[in-house]
Amino acid sequence: MSEQRKTMDASEIRNFTNEITYRRYLMNRGKIQNLFRKMTLQEYIALYTISSEKEKTPEKEGKTYLRDLSDKMELTVRQTSKMVEKLKDRGLVHWSYDGSGSEGTYVTVTELGENLFREQENLLRECYGKVIEKFGKDNLVLMLKLMKQLDILMCSEIKEIEEADFHGRDDEMDE
Repeated sequence: MSEQRKTMDASEIRNFTNEITYRRYLMNRGKIQNLFRKMTLQEYIALYTISSEKEKTPEKEGKTYLRDLSDKMELTVRQTSKMVEKLKDRGLVHWSYDGSGSEGTYVTVTELGENLFREQENLLRECYGKVIEKFGKDNLVLMLKLMKQLDILMCSEIKEIEEADFHGRDDEMDE
């Protein structure tokens, strides 16, 4: 990997950096948003996560604990709480707790939430089905593997930068 890095000049790195950032922007904020008419992308991911947990672990009776949802969506508990509150206000989830609540709160998808989620899922399936057909399943599988590798590397690099910044601030405070 470092050998490849040495052969790239600053201009190439700049171009790749800008292209990666632009493509992520388009996927995350741009064109895909047009497919979400009755819920946000974040709400869809939350409902997908809760529904998936229900299917994977039937013994939990459809309960997804707030902490687990927070971890899976890579949000703080506070951010997750705000999002769940909005879903609850729209009647898409129930938010409750067992016993005294000391084990944490959990959410379950309501019938309305399930119906809206399935409607959105069908719209996405229709669109992505056409894209996959044209792009090719093998290409998509390869692209997703590479995107996951890239995401892991990006997260690792960002974490290193954040840690260096944090430790740099500690050093400045000591002076």
